[in-house]
Amino acid sequence: MAIPKYDDLFNPLLRALHELGGSASVVEMEEKVAEILKLTDKEFHEVERGNRTSLSYRLAWARNYLKRYGLLENSSRGVWSLTSKGNLTKSVNKTEVNKTVKDLDLKTKGKQKILVEKEEIEGWEDELLSKIKGLSPKEFERLCQRILRESGFIQVNVTGSSGDGGIDGTGIVKIGGFLSFHVFFQCKRYQGSVSSQLVREFKGSMVGRADKGLFITTGTFTRDAKQEANRDGSSPIDLVDGEELVQKMKELGLGVKIKTEEQIEVDSDWFKSF
Repeated sequence: MAIPKYDDLFNPLLRALHELGGSASVVEMEEKVAEILKLTDKEFHEVERGNRTSLSYRLAWARNYLKRYGLLENSSRGVWSLTSKGNLTKSVNKTEVNKTVKDLDLKTKGKQKILVEKEEIEGWEDELLSKIKGLSPKEFERLCQRILRESGFIQVNVTGSSGDGGIDGTGIVKIGGFLSFHVFFQCKRYQGSVSSQLVREFKGSMVGRADKGLFITTGTFTRDAKQEANRDGSSPIDLVDGEELVQKMKELGLGVKIKTEEQIEVDSDWFKSF
């Protein structure tokens, strides 16, 4: 099946959030909506813009509209949740949602719409990911090293070795000042989807040598790769795809400048106290 248009995703998105307990990360939402729509692996990874899949791109628009309709809200950490109104709403009429949002646009003269779309849908993410993909393999490894250090890893080393199951570096995560976990990481500049075979090879190279693995890519991961990463009986691997990578860089303030617009309005009620 073709990926539905953004407004045909309103109700699958609402259903997904209800089934996920009222809140979810973007990745959780995408996987749940794909499950609801019964998308094939090929459909799930169909690319529409830059590195963004058709499903991801259109769900971003759907979230945008449902947020402005009053059903969704999102935190600075990228978690989306149902509002009190959203918790009471199982489905919507897409025509009504579209009309309500367009009326809002008219009231704000389009300013709010332009800002939201640029930030959440078509702006900096693709540009930043394009910059990352322009790095050489060695430069990308050093970028990942920097990101891990900024995230709290210690003793982060890039090995630069070949023929070692894809291991590009090692690091240590310390929890609460007491517990330490040795982590192997692999960095892949990738346009498409990382296969389960690559994840399996990485896991095999870790046996008896590390507590956890971290696989970072500019691309995406197939469903089989995600299942392989969490397969019982082997060292667990955390997967970071291109979208999560740029969001982490934004969170850490690496490679981006976050500009805020100051808005000032006179508080008329304040003067009533005189």
